[in-house]
Amino acid sequence: MKALVALILLVQLPIHKAVPAAPPAPLGCDDPQSEAAAEVAVSYINDHSHHGYKFALNRIENIRTVPQGPNNDIIFLELDLLETKCHILNPTPLANCTIRSLKEHAVEGDCDVKLQKLAGKFSVLASKCHSHADSSEDVHQLCPDCPLLASLNNTEVLATVTAALSDHNSRTAGAYLRLLEIGRATIQYEPAHIVSVEFAVGATDCSAAAAQDNVAACQLLPDDQSNYGFCTATRVIQPSQDLRVDCQLYGHQPGVTYFQPGQGTSAGLVPSVVQGFTNHNLRLSHNNPVASESSSSEFPSSVLSAKSVAKRAVAEVAQHDKVPRPVGFVPPPPPCPGKIRYFDI
Repeated sequence: MKALVALILLVQLPIHKAVPAAPPAPLGCDDPQSEAAAEVAVSYINDHSHHGYKFALNRIENIRTVPQGPNNDIIFLELDLLETKCHILNPTPLANCTIRSLKEHAVEGDCDVKLQKLAGKFSVLASKCHSHADSSEDVHQLCPDCPLLASLNNTEVLATVTAALSDHNSRTAGAYLRLLEIGRATIQYEPAHIVSVEFAVGATDCSAAAAQDNVAACQLLPDDQSNYGFCTATRVIQPSQDLRVDCQLYGHQPGVTYFQPGQGTSAGLVPSVVQGFTNHNLRLSHNNPVASESSSSEFPSSVLSAKSVAKRAVAEVAQHDKVPRPVGFVPPPPPCPGKIRYFDI
């Protein structure tokens, strides 16, 4: 009898069904995990850059995570970067590199980066970047007297680089330096005619004195002895001639190499990839097709552009503001885009 009563009571007990776990909330652009992924992405972009300057993160525009299995996610990032004053050959850590100001024609990089997070570790699978300098109109609105960027193959720019290298090589007792690439150039016409240039150099296997006899025979040092550097020069053309040059060699950096373009630079010519351009475009350096075997390297069309993300965020905040809220209620910030670290172009 007792057994029968126990069985009846057991049957009458409520049956609790297993409730599936809710999917994880989407990452916000300022989430620590998003920032960690962005840090890996920016490091990858700078490490694989062949020309120009290092870039620093300015803003995470969007992030999308696609689960692939246990401890395995594919992450799509949209990043806004800003150009620093450190050339890619400069060993200075990115954190210590100065961001170009708006008055200096700030250069913005827009990047789509695909990463894999496997067992807690991020790795970059693919990246697509391009960059552009702030417009001349914006620069002059902020600073009417600031010089504007000049084309890297402008005749006055080339003449200034040639004169600066010749001046340095004539005054040094060290290795003869050869031009690798011109990084930046500005020309000012009023109140004085001034050309300012920045360019990367490499030490050759000739001394400066020996190069005077046969400069064409001077070759860049091999990779296991390479010594790269950077020069800045200012040439005043009017009202009176003046030239100031400062060159710094970084010393041999194991594993650091310079990507040689198709045309040589021994005659003072800039690489063909920058003919007519005012800045080195990231697009020329970062179309990386590498991807894991389990996933395509293509970026899905569902990854939103920065403008559409911003419009969506504004619309969502506006919609929230129409809902009655308690006194003192502050709506949470939209998950994307993230905070601006420096300034917006």
